Amino acid sequence: MTNAMWMQSVEWLAAAATDPRACKREWDQGSGGVLLEAGRFWDVLSVPEQLGLLALDILWCDPLQVPGPTLVDCAAHRVGFFLAPDPASRWVGSGLRHLGKGSWVAVPPPYRSAGFLEWIIPPDGTGALHPAVPLELALRQANGTLAVLAPLSAE
Repeated sequence: MTNAMWMQSVEWLAAAATDPRACKREWDQGSGGVLLEAGRFWDVLSVPEQLGLLALDILWCDPLQVPGPTLVDCAAHRVGFFLAPDPASRWVGSGLRHLGKGSWVAVPPPYRSAGFLEWIIPPDGTGALHPAVPLELALRQANGTLAVLAPLSAE
């Protein structure tokens, strides 16, 4: 990523903060992430880590589809997919959490990790997000794969 792209991604991400300047200052001088409100520019679908990483792998296999910003919380073992805000959407599944309006998400700066938070795919600053349908299909496929693998690992 070029320096201009980094700056663009910082601006895009910080725009979700109540005070974008303070947000950028915290990223520059602090060591952690900042809490940003979901539901305005993006929602986050938080899924168990194994499911999320497998789904991301599936998404990368489609040459026409570039996955959107994706965050991993190594302490909570969860992956967060950034997607378009949709207050009416209903994500149903074991361990799935849809974070929309009224939810807050701890977010590191796009250029480095912060504590246990790390970007697998940082935002590129264009506003590109995960499209809901391909993400849902990838999660279903990943879930099917995990269901097949689980009995094997129990033996």
